[in-house]
Amino acid sequence: MDDTTRFFNRLRPRLQAIAYRMLGTVAEAEELVQDVWLRWHEAETDSLDSAEAWLVTVTTRLAIDRLRTAKVQRAHYTGFWLPEPQLTASITPEDGPASPEELLERADDISMAFLALLERLAPEARAAFLLREVFDADYADVAQALGKSEAACRQIVSRAKAQLKDGRVRQAVSPDTHYKLLSGFAEAARCGDFATLQALLADDVELIGDGGGKVPSFGKVLTGGVRIAQLYWAIWLRGQKGELSIHMELAHINGQWGLLRFIDGQLESAQSIESDGERITRIHAQRNPDKLQRLAEAWAVTKAGGNAS
Repeated sequence: MDDTTRFFNRLRPRLQAIAYRMLGTVAEAEELVQDVWLRWHEAETDSLDSAEAWLVTVTTRLAIDRLRTAKVQRAHYTGFWLPEPQLTASITPEDGPASPEELLERADDISMAFLALLERLAPEARAAFLLREVFDADYADVAQALGKSEAACRQIVSRAKAQLKDGRVRQAVSPDTHYKLLSGFAEAARCGDFATLQALLADDVELIGDGGGKVPSFGKVLTGGVRIAQLYWAIWLRGQKGELSIHMELAHINGQWGLLRFIDGQLESAQSIESDGERITRIHAQRNPDKLQRLAEAWAVTKAGGNAS
């Protein structure tokens, strides 16, 4: 392995992180980074002022172009388009210091709620916002990546922050609180405890599902604590009647604890929650089998490794 390959591989996690946050799917992000590698392989790397800045710029510009095409396609998507979830590392103090990549994985900026919120932004604005606010790039680097002036980039980021402001979680919830709330909800769903399900859901809770036209899903946002509690209770009831075999697992999804629901042995949904610290305020349920395939495979490997140990 030569020096240029080693250098690229060292930066690959960062490039992958940018691409995934831009595009919202793992496969497209991996494909984009492979395209960046091919361009890197053909570039005259010795003549570059900053090889890292060059790689970030190429990744960003390719992601902007691909996102423009993707947004046209998503306009014709069946139902709601939600990002592809992925398993991320659950880091405890016993694991020792976290790497920059692990810190990014467990941060709010990779949560399903945040990635879904980013869909509001146009491709250039999304890139500028991510580079500045998530990856902590200075405005000179943002300007180079976008091919614009620093002043223009400052304006783009400012407008992006304003667009996202009303959708951001106003109250930070600790990981322990998030975990306990989700655990209680999952246990109530397992036991068919309707009263507890309803108590853990805010009165105006929302459920947003993505079936992608592959499986049945709501074509609109489902709202109301009673209504959503009834939905979970009805699924439990079908399990009690022997119509379905239902199994649920807590898993670290996109930097936060989420819920995996298996029906008849197959991963049926990956559910991520938002809360105010006391009750669940929003549920993102990814049900599109195409977007669950990689997660299901990763989970199988994780479980096999756990059983082996």
